[in-house]
Amino acid sequence: MQSMRFLAKLLLLSLGFISHAHAISSISLEIGHVESDAGEARNVAADYALGASKAAPTPITLKAQIKPAGDKQWSDLAFSCAALSNPKAEEWHCNGGKLASKLLSTPFDLVFTSNEAKGQQQLAADISLKDASFNDEAGLHAGEKVTGTIGLNLSRPAKTSDWHWQTEIDWKSGEVFWQPFYFATGGHHFEASGTFGEKTILIDKARLTLKDVGSASMSGLWQREAKTFEDLTVQTLSLDLGALYPLVLKPLLEKTAYSNLEMAGRGTLRFDMQDNEYKSFQLALQDVDVEDKNGRFALYKVNAAIPWSYDEAHDLRLAYEGGHLLKIPLRTTSLEAQTNRYSLTAPQLRLPILDGALVVSDVSAAWVNRQWHWHLRANLESFSMPELSHALGWPRMEGKVSASIPMVTYSNGYLTTDGDLMFNVFNGVISVTSLTMRDPLGVGPRLTADMQMRNLDLGALTRTFSFGNIEGKLDGDVKDLQLVNWQPVHFDAEVRDSPGRYPKKISQRAVENISSLGGAGATAAIQRSVLRFFDEFNYSDIGLTCRLRNDVCEMGGVSSTPQGYVIVKGSGIPAITVLGYNRMVGWNELLERLKRVTSGNTKAIVR
Repeated sequence: MQSMRFLAKLLLLSLGFISHAHAISSISLEIGHVESDAGEARNVAADYALGASKAAPTPITLKAQIKPAGDKQWSDLAFSCAALSNPKAEEWHCNGGKLASKLLSTPFDLVFTSNEAKGQQQLAADISLKDASFNDEAGLHAGEKVTGTIGLNLSRPAKTSDWHWQTEIDWKSGEVFWQPFYFATGGHHFEASGTFGEKTILIDKARLTLKDVGSASMSGLWQREAKTFEDLTVQTLSLDLGALYPLVLKPLLEKTAYSNLEMAGRGTLRFDMQDNEYKSFQLALQDVDVEDKNGRFALYKVNAAIPWSYDEAHDLRLAYEGGHLLKIPLRTTSLEAQTNRYSLTAPQLRLPILDGALVVSDVSAAWVNRQWHWHLRANLESFSMPELSHALGWPRMEGKVSASIPMVTYSNGYLTTDGDLMFNVFNGVISVTSLTMRDPLGVGPRLTADMQMRNLDLGALTRTFSFGNIEGKLDGDVKDLQLVNWQPVHFDAEVRDSPGRYPKKISQRAVENISSLGGAGATAAIQRSVLRFFDEFNYSDIGLTCRLRNDVCEMGGVSSTPQGYVIVKGSGIPAITVLGYNRMVGWNELLERLKRVTSGNTKAIVR
């Protein structure tokens, strides 16, 4: 922009010489050095062949080295006009013009007028571009085959330094990259008017129309020195969000969890800022679908009225007809909350999930220091495990699950819990303690927690995962669990039979599958002579441990042996003991073994 501004001043200087020199046939102009507030030029050379009359078109060329204000390097620039004419006083026409440099090639036609009447100065320029191209050294801006028109009118009343301006840009075709936005084609339009002062730029009215998206109007006051809006009002008509997201929203959300969405539906927005402070905001959504292409979440047929004002409290409403969160189906929901300046509160929000619901209470959120801080409590009303397992693509689980979630707090990118998360599942209890999440909605979330499992029904658990049948109860502990992007990278885990007196039996199929988990060399030491007569066996102890570090699981059991570890310790007749020998197992290999045994594709070594 600075180079274009400086070139315009240089051209006006050259035309000033030319317009008074029609008594000769040609003019060659050389200038060693020129300075202005827009920059510097050196080695300026202009050639102009005069026609028989002022109106007759003639060619002109101008070459120079320029350095716009703020730049450190000089660059070569060339301007040419195949047919420059001056059909009437103060009016110039340039047909077949071209502006060229190392990074610029812009064919154009230009009509420029300048006049002064009763002390009022008026300037006007109409530019037609055809197949223009440009880029910059940093690669942040580029255009290819850009075709369109630019109109600019300036007027300055007598005895004032402010200019009244009006501009209109009609971008017909061509592609443009302007970091971070990419426009693959034209069809866009912009028009605006206002006043250009020494310290401010007043925008009386402006309208931007994006092809296939819709229109937005704007007015405001720009502080030139501070380079910011002091006042600003933006109002859109109904916008097509399916077209708006890839063109405008996706580039702005590139490093967030919302960078890979698919959207449909329509929305409107109004935004007001006064005295450099946000004053009001209103967003309306109509039948909007939003889906994360990475499969993390989706909401369908969203309708919302979300008002906000610095001076007044407002009620906001949001409803959707369905969706999912981490593949868990969400049913029709209607939510209401209250905003008061920079805070949001809701006494209770009910989100139907499967055949149950998540009931959130004591919701309080605040926008402080450009970050959200919030807390809430929640209870998960009982829903069926068969529906949950089907939704998650797991083996069918029976029973119900419910949970009590204590105070959850989010601040400075961290989510923490005050108390234990309790889940009732498989006729036992799973508790999660010391839960902390960092950047839970970001592109690389991290989670740390400890888990306890107590008195889980081994029969229900093993039948669920086609593992064979183990009768008994199970305890477990997972300490220092660490997930990165929802994948485990560190933990110390142990599962074992629960203390107490109860039947402990294990089927032959379960014996084979447990042996397979031990890897090559794992054995089930039983009495071969009577094996064929028994479908299940008694055991006294069962357990397995895994210490995960660097994608390797250090395995163990209920006790150690000189060669390995005991996974199942037999009891009674026939006696059965399952041994493991490989202590170091790759985490991915262990997951594959679990997948094989739950799908029934294993054969154990039975000795």
